Amino acid sequence: MFGRKNGAAAESAGQPEEKAADPITGKGTPTPRRKDQEAARRRPLVPTDRKASRAADRQAAADERARVRRALETGDERHLPLKDRGPQKRFARDTVDARFNLGEYLMFAALAFVVISFVVPQASEAQFYILIAFWVVFALVILDTFWLSRQLRRRLTDKFREIERGTVWYGAMRALQFRPLRLPKPQVTRGQYPS
Repeated sequence: MFGRKNGAAAESAGQPEEKAADPITGKGTPTPRRKDQEAARRRPLVPTDRKASRAADRQAAADERARVRRALETGDERHLPLKDRGPQKRFARDTVDARFNLGEYLMFAALAFVVISFVVPQASEAQFYILIAFWVVFALVILDTFWLSRQLRRRLTDKFREIERGTVWYGAMRALQFRPLRLPKPQVTRGQYPS
């Protein structure tokens, strides 16, 4: 209503009315034809420049590896490997990393056993005690891992109701790794259990 009056006043004054620029995209433009859209998306099955294509593929793979490596360091959920993704896996990791696990020292005990068995003579009585000590440590690790599995199953059930398949095993295997070598890296300190 007011625009017409202004337009009429502008015309009577001899000034041409300014027209709004037509939008290039949006509702005012015609829908592209299907043939044109398919032609724009069409790519050759075999690229014409194979050397450049291989180089681009190598670069893309290197970028993806770098993203995954950073995610394993920082715990970024978006770029973690599929086996480490999800809230239940993260909860299991944090629970394992918050407690002291005997299993993470099993490899050191095994290495010490091998070294001592070379030093101590085979026929001596000390060799028997060393073997007994190793089996005691091994049995304690099994008991500790069993206790962790029960604790983890209970905590996961309390928080998530249903446990995803393999989550408890995932946590138990993580408990057998030396803490500084675990991937993804621990995001909690000892004693800092997830709620």
